[in-house]
Amino acid sequence: MTVDILTFGCRLNAYESEVMRELSAAQTDTVIVNTCAVTAEAERQARQAIRKTARERPHARIVVTGCAAQIDPSAWAELPNVHRVLGNDDKLRPESWLEGAGSAVSDIMAARQTAAHLVTDFAGRARAFVQVQQGCDHRCTFCVIPFGRGPNRSVPIGVIVKQVRTLVARGYQEVVLTGVDVASYGVDLPGTPPLGQMMRRLLLAVPELPRLRLSSIDPAAIDADLWRLIAEEPRLMPHLHLSLQAGNDLILKRMRRRHSRAEAMEVVRRARDLRPGIAIGADLIAGFPTETDVLFADTLRFVQEAALPYLHVFPYSERSGTPAARMPAIPKPVRKQRAAALREAGASEASRFFAGQIGQVVSLLTEADQSGHSEHFAPVRLARPAEPNRLLRVTVIGSTDALLLAEAA
Repeated sequence: MTVDILTFGCRLNAYESEVMRELSAAQTDTVIVNTCAVTAEAERQARQAIRKTARERPHARIVVTGCAAQIDPSAWAELPNVHRVLGNDDKLRPESWLEGAGSAVSDIMAARQTAAHLVTDFAGRARAFVQVQQGCDHRCTFCVIPFGRGPNRSVPIGVIVKQVRTLVARGYQEVVLTGVDVASYGVDLPGTPPLGQMMRRLLLAVPELPRLRLSSIDPAAIDADLWRLIAEEPRLMPHLHLSLQAGNDLILKRMRRRHSRAEAMEVVRRARDLRPGIAIGADLIAGFPTETDVLFADTLRFVQEAALPYLHVFPYSERSGTPAARMPAIPKPVRKQRAAALREAGASEASRFFAGQIGQVVSLLTEADQSGHSEHFAPVRLARPAEPNRLLRVTVIGSTDALLLAEAA
């Protein structure tokens, strides 16, 4: 009995793949493809993986799920050797993985819910992902994910606590809270507890958890409780990743984002004032429709002025049915050039950030014999092997453009 899972896209998909791994354990010769719809390239890679699997494992049953499958299930059902297409909610239901369950295309319009199954393991990973929220109520003009994930739904605090306790009992030293729009956590729950309150209660309820990290967050919606945690809670890692998307006000408006350039810069300034040395990253889209060279230069300057060492850059990708797909497009070669320029700027900031760590003692979560990540999420290579999944105090003795070099403190 074998189940292989191919995961594309975000940390939420990574979490849900582990749910499916446990739910589908009784399946025979099955390949699950958990798709992403953020870009056309993500969809292309998933289709390529399905065709390759069909050639190399002609007797395997291929099950396709994830956001791309949710949005256009019939297109995925037509690919070779696809046995079933499951919606994003169906994939998290135990009954979907019973032998003989379902049809070729599941009812993707079934009532949406958040996952209740507790994950016990993340194969090959030192840090665990925990879903705290699902879906999104906002409609950014470039984004198709609300069509794949539905409206905002929050996981009750008690369920999150139980999941984190389970993972800590299994030996995980770090948990990353993830979702589609984590800053909207709690608005649909009784009492509307904000994200920061949930995190504070989680840390109180699970004192044995050494490290808590937050995935990408909307800079327009950081609540007062979360700011206090950033300032005062040592178990919350000094690492903030912003869903920024652009550094120009006109482009932000056309994207229908909820923050301005100045407001995003203020978030960066406040985070550094409250937590000196905090590492800050950002998601950015290069070549959004109507983006001129002058408008793009604003985003490039933002990276440099804000000194952002961690960038996740996408060349803009048209998504069918979104307002941005109807706007005047930027040529694809220009999008790629701008993405490369942003990545180069981010690499320069990363190199400076890493150089500034030399001589400091940092906390390292080991992930392999000689590598891991610091509390700032900086990649670290150790001078000598160490046992994986351990928290070590190490001294940074050097750096490259891509990582820190360290030895045991």
